[in-house]
Amino acid sequence: MTIKTKHRCEWVNNDPLYIQYHDTEWGVPIYDDRLLFEFLILEGAQAGLSWLTILKRRENYRLCFDHFDAEKIAKYDADVYEKLLVNAGIIRNRLKIQSVITNARLYLAIRQEFPSFSDYIWQFVEGKPIHNQWERHAQVPANTVQSDKMSKDLKSRGFKFVGTTICYAFMQAVGMVNDHLTCCFRYDEI
Repeated sequence: MTIKTKHRCEWVNNDPLYIQYHDTEWGVPIYDDRLLFEFLILEGAQAGLSWLTILKRRENYRLCFDHFDAEKIAKYDADVYEKLLVNAGIIRNRLKIQSVITNARLYLAIRQEFPSFSDYIWQFVEGKPIHNQWERHAQVPANTVQSDKMSKDLKSRGFKFVGTTICYAFMQAVGMVNDHLTCCFRYDEI
């Protein structure tokens, strides 16, 4: 008897954490404001690193940043900032840590302007996921017109670590686009 192996996207390696993330989270549409904020912060933390590096630290990020409660983060002072800089459980990059605090304040401003952060962020795909039909990983773009617009708008509001490539990775992670390869078992499920 042979065991049938599930076909996954080419970027998934053999790390169980990566497999679980791909199989249960990546590309699933998210509309929860707090979770969207979490993913935006984590994607920014990833800049220059692998997503697996961030996944391995995600629980530490949740603990260090009050489970991504933007109202609490927005009130962080210099003492909290200094403690974060020496915390080995997160990426200890001054600019990235400061960006979390800055972005929390700006996230709260968006929630004052729009009914929700979800409404704001999903407007870039007209409120519904884009289902691409890529056959190979090499076909998947690093950015799109939509991620360009999102990045430009976020930057105009003062957000940090929100370049178009980061925005596109965010869009993939939170299901704004379905970039599972067509041969991947998750493509049809999503």
